[in-house]
Amino acid sequence: MKIFPLSEGSFTVDQTKKFIPFQPDRDDLQQRTRGSLLVEIQPFAIVTSKDILVIDTGLGFADSYGQMQIHKNLSAHGLSPTDVTKVLLSHLHKDHAGGIAYPDKNKLSFKNAKYYINRKEWDYAFQKGYPSYHTEDFSLIMGMEQLQLTNDVGKIDNYISYEVTGGHSPF
Repeated sequence: MKIFPLSEGSFTVDQTKKFIPFQPDRDDLQQRTRGSLLVEIQPFAIVTSKDILVIDTGLGFADSYGQMQIHKNLSAHGLSPTDVTKVLLSHLHKDHAGGIAYPDKNKLSFKNAKYYINRKEWDYAFQKGYPSYHTEDFSLIMGMEQLQLTNDVGKIDNYISYEVTGGHSPF
């Protein structure tokens, strides 16, 4: 098994929930908005003998040519978005689920993958909505066969175990 970090960079986030790029070599940590957090957006790719998995999809940012940052990061490790077979989503906040679809929200970013998310988290995201959840980032997948809603505890393909633990998201 191989694990690759797919860093999208550092950002500050305040109560507006907007992600402002932060470059430690140029930006002054003391000058960020009062009450904001400094966060690192860090999806992962895991290559097993059975699958290529992506853990969370990051912010979903793309360059001026439309190439998604997470796709560039995969490419740097010799992987293509079409190689990804499973996307495991820890929860549906913007920094974890923004890259489920391309920025225009018309096409899944990993077209050959199944997307796994806890059923209660899915329902909660649509109930709670903005600003915690940007449902437009993942509405496209609703009703598609690629969406696999999971229970609180279980296994995927008899080799990936998962369990809901909560945190800054209830599910």
